[in-house]
Amino acid sequence: MTPKPIRTVSTVIRHTSEPIPGIRVMVLQDEDGWELPPFRPGAHIDIHLEKRLVRTYSLCNAPHENDRYVIAVKREEMGRGGSIFVHDRLAVGQHLQVSLPRGGMEVDPQEMNIFIAGGIGITPFCSVIRDMEYRGLANYRLYWSSNGPACLPEMIQPAVDAGRVDIVNTLTAPIPDISEQLARHENGIRAFCCGPAPMLDAFDKAVSDWPEERFHVERFTPVRIASDPNAKPFTLVLARSGRQQVVEPGDSIVEALIDMDADISFSCEGGICGLCRTRWIEGPPVHNDRILTAEERAQDVMICVAGCKGPRLVIDA
Repeated sequence: MTPKPIRTVSTVIRHTSEPIPGIRVMVLQDEDGWELPPFRPGAHIDIHLEKRLVRTYSLCNAPHENDRYVIAVKREEMGRGGSIFVHDRLAVGQHLQVSLPRGGMEVDPQEMNIFIAGGIGITPFCSVIRDMEYRGLANYRLYWSSNGPACLPEMIQPAVDAGRVDIVNTLTAPIPDISEQLARHENGIRAFCCGPAPMLDAFDKAVSDWPEERFHVERFTPVRIASDPNAKPFTLVLARSGRQQVVEPGDSIVEALIDMDADISFSCEGGICGLCRTRWIEGPPVHNDRILTAEERAQDVMICVAGCKGPRLVIDA
């Protein structure tokens, strides 16, 4: 029997803090002090809170700090329950299973890099900026809009002190124009954005005619997927076990996978976190995610939001 690949590591909560009300910072470490699996700047991990409750959070510490994972979680009263669990039910000393880190951002080592963040959307940029500062790279600028006091400035304090961060409190100042922010810099810049949906929409519009490799969008809220009136039933097949189930139009493919006891984990269930990325064998699938490239879609699918153009969707699970 082929052993299953390692997907999670065990950590313990070593420290928590609340720098401002509603934001909880947690430091996770190996119980015996061993190094944790490495990660790239801008990477994230999935935290297994309880059965069927897995949430994805950006790593905020620098990649060279390999003895810890640091995350920051905003309490979302109207969210799907993950942030409330983190704020109310986790304490120092508790053990957590977390995924191996994945994802990340590729900055341009020569040209200017522009980071545009909204509120808690600063979190993926913390590790990127800390890594650039660690490597002596100053070719970046952060534009950070916050509906009130900025939540985690101490995490990027060297950048703030160096004058490479513009923070705007939108309670007392107009919401910045992203096109104008980008226009302040020469052609050839690489731009990154993470924040609320209106900010991402404005960013998408501002870079709509840019080459794909020059911008990156980090989403933490799943996009609502419109139902397809022409969708037809298809049979979902798990290639390894042979189990299969018909998925009717409008039915949840996630529920079908759970019914078949598929060895696939889910987090966002909106095609933005990447946890359920699966190789497809027969289809082709209907891709509704926001992260795979056209090249990646030729072999993989974010199954949590997938449909199928044919009668069968066979996946490597």
